[in-house]
Amino acid sequence: MKRREDLGRPRNQPKIGVQYNRSAFGEFAESIARLMGTARFLIMQSILVLIWVILNVSFIAFRWDKYPFILLNLMFSIQAAYAAPLILLAHNRQELRDREQAEIDRNVAIRTQNDAEFLAREIASVQLVLSNVVTSDELAQHIERLNDLILKLADKTN
Repeated sequence: MKRREDLGRPRNQPKIGVQYNRSAFGEFAESIARLMGTARFLIMQSILVLIWVILNVSFIAFRWDKYPFILLNLMFSIQAAYAAPLILLAHNRQELRDREQAEIDRNVAIRTQNDAEFLAREIASVQLVLSNVVTSDELAQHIERLNDLILKLADKTN
């Protein structure tokens, strides 16, 4: 049996709508957001606006957008209309990555805590086992006492 991708659409019917790669579009949105969030972009935009205003105020022959610069305001509106959704898309993608990283960090922290608790229990059990083990100093003292007792017994028998 052949598997279909979209069961909500009848067979042999063309897809309606714009098809695009979500990941590629998201990367594009992030690159635009990174560009627009730089001082270089603001400086370049300010220089272009300054040139626009100077040309439209100073040179009569070049006046395509007279004061109050309706065309310039329209360009800013278009820029804002596209920039805001692109920036929000980039923000949402970053938030998703942050959420995934937080989940990974949480899992690592849980595993680390479990490992630390296991090691603490193991160390405690080793300490309990070693508490009954004779140390070399204690063994030396016992041997010395036995040696003294043997010498005393040898002196008594001689």
